[in-house]
Amino acid sequence: MKRRIVFTGGGSAGHVTVNLALIPHFIKLGWEVAYIGSVNGIERELVANHPDVRYIGISSGKLRRYFDWKNMCDPLRVLKGIWQAFRFLGKWKPDVIFSKGGFVSVPVVFGGWLNSLPVVIHESDLTPGLANKLAVPFSNKVCVTFPDSLSKVPRNKGIHVGAVVREELKQGRKEAGLAYCSFTTKKPVLLVMGGSLGARRINEAVRRTLDNLLGHFSIVHICGKNQVDETIQVTGYKQFEYVQEELPDLLAMADLVVSRAGSNAIYEFLALQKPMLLIPLSREASRGDQILNAQSFERQGLCHVLLEEELTDDRFYQAVNDLQTNRESILQRMREENEKKTDALAQVMAILQETARSK
Repeated sequence: MKRRIVFTGGGSAGHVTVNLALIPHFIKLGWEVAYIGSVNGIERELVANHPDVRYIGISSGKLRRYFDWKNMCDPLRVLKGIWQAFRFLGKWKPDVIFSKGGFVSVPVVFGGWLNSLPVVIHESDLTPGLANKLAVPFSNKVCVTFPDSLSKVPRNKGIHVGAVVREELKQGRKEAGLAYCSFTTKKPVLLVMGGSLGARRINEAVRRTLDNLLGHFSIVHICGKNQVDETIQVTGYKQFEYVQEELPDLLAMADLVVSRAGSNAIYEFLALQKPMLLIPLSREASRGDQILNAQSFERQGLCHVLLEEELTDDRFYQAVNDLQTNRESILQRMREENEKKTDALAQVMAILQETARSK
């Protein structure tokens, strides 16, 4: 009988990308793979590219840290999700569950625990998110990306594995990226991206400084859903809502990156040696995890940081130019850091296989 694994995680691309990196390897090993996500979340769209993966949509409530009337009814959605996950897991009986976090993962982890199934959690950020904090007591192992994160999880569960980077990102071709954007090699390429949902303030800063930036760079701008400005049609500037298949080529083409500071993304930029200007989500809009991620990378000389509270047009334009000026020194630090890296993907696969065997 084939071995089985269930992946879960969603709400943003950051809660899916590690799963996407692991799924092809388990399929290649002959495992049956299922993915439990929300009914209409971005994870359903991303997993759709893997026809061999069975997708199960469940009810999910948002775990808010602030007052909202929806907090009154969302616990009922979570309870429904737990029941749905419990029923599927009890019937399908996977050998192991791998959770990447996000709101939808909590019912899955709890449903797995109720079925006495082993659970492995992965935490990308320096400090665990609320969903993972709730899920840790019901897990067997917690894989972390940052070494300092080990102090935030139970000692008998935490394992430092480093960053899991999607293999396909390493296969990009610069020439294909240039052709896709109709760019030449006359100017360095600046890639701007704000995560799967986009970043309105970064988008606005780019567009307000576009004339000045285009004097130095060709710019590819991944704006987020419904955030493309169709009124801007100028040579050397290409906008996309979201890219998937073409992303490896765009990254191969990029000389510099402007981005939010989600852990998965910044470790991918590090692996690909792309000097980055990080503009983390503010504490008003998040729990501050991106600020901690960015500060950690900045201390190591791997990026420049511009806080959103300090984001003005002048400071943004100056920060991009400073990044270009210091590009070579950042590249050197990235090369040194990459020489220390272990194969995180292989480690996580080994942990999952060992945890499954121990069932």
